[in-house]
Amino acid sequence: MASRALATTGAQTRGPASRLHALPHTQTAPGRPPHAGGRAAAGREAVQSTLRPGHRLGTPLPSRVAVVRALPGLGDMLCLVPALRALRAALPDAYVTLVGLESGRLLLERFPRYLDDLLVLPGGLDEFASGRQDVPAFLAEAAQRSFDLALQLHGSGSISNGLTLLLGARMRAGTYPAGGFCPDPARFVTLTETLPEVRRLLRVLDVLGIPAKGDDLEFPVTDVDRFELASIPRARRLQPGRYVVVHPGSSAADRRWPARHFAIMVNLLGALRLPVVLTGTADEIPVVHEVAEATRTETIDLAGQTSVGALASLVENARLVLCNDTGISHLTAALRVPSVVVFTGSELERWAPIDDELHVAVRPSPGLDGVEDVLSATLSLLGGERRAA
Repeated sequence: MASRALATTGAQTRGPASRLHALPHTQTAPGRPPHAGGRAAAGREAVQSTLRPGHRLGTPLPSRVAVVRALPGLGDMLCLVPALRALRAALPDAYVTLVGLESGRLLLERFPRYLDDLLVLPGGLDEFASGRQDVPAFLAEAAQRSFDLALQLHGSGSISNGLTLLLGARMRAGTYPAGGFCPDPARFVTLTETLPEVRRLLRVLDVLGIPAKGDDLEFPVTDVDRFELASIPRARRLQPGRYVVVHPGSSAADRRWPARHFAIMVNLLGALRLPVVLTGTADEIPVVHEVAEATRTETIDLAGQTSVGALASLVENARLVLCNDTGISHLTAALRVPSVVVFTGSELERWAPIDDELHVAVRPSPGLDGVEDVLSATLSLLGGERRAA
């Protein structure tokens, strides 16, 4: 559907030589037990809160916060980061727990400055609603954590608001569907369909009196990630800023531009003498191979060979990324790498990268005419990068 360190939230620049890269994060795991007090109690330096006067968080301020987002994708998680950054700036001493899926552990590991803990929702939101046998144990664990504030940042709230209420927090906030049940008129806002996902989440915090700290994404790339990529033999020949990453897969088939169209784009990129790296998850290997077999251009096929960290290391030095609306799109936004994102079966207004100078979201015309649309977007970015260099 969309990382950066706080030090890289300034002006964005184009071109591999001038691009700002994320700072490596520390590998230290959060050091406090789940029911501990605020961060200041752990001996950390006090930080001035950014909360606005007249905020709606009450007194005393929440010290234990639950953030509900049980979505599985990389992009789903990265779109949460600006809200987590704003939350941490407003409540620097709070102990923040992500209530979500096991895949949310990526955020806990990459962003210990924003998150302290992960409470895994067994089976996901749909199975929670259907009444799994382990739901009572999950709710008992949530009750033991004595949350002061539960933020529903999952979706419309049609199901997730029920989960948020059952966490037992003394305050709840989030979104609710138009015409639907509103748990708390002072702290819940109607779902806005026209906003980008990042800004939809920040809107919830804004109502509470928590100002945004930018809407840019982040993803810290570590030396371990770079070493992992360098350990892949075919990746060693890549020169920073001199290759294009093409990612033809997506977790949902209706969000995949046809493989034959990606193959045409690979041939056109080859004609520009740009080495092409094909990427994808293990599940996407068949579609990546379909692209490779349909091209006349030699490619470097890394499908199924990279972790998220190694993929980020690959992306951070790419000249351009061409992909569907999927996790790597948000990774390029986080790392400020130019990208062309093809939208076929998803909401462009909601999931397209916000920076429309560095990233071009394309809803291509049907058939081969769509290739011309994508090629035009690709050449505009490559040409713009040359002019800015």
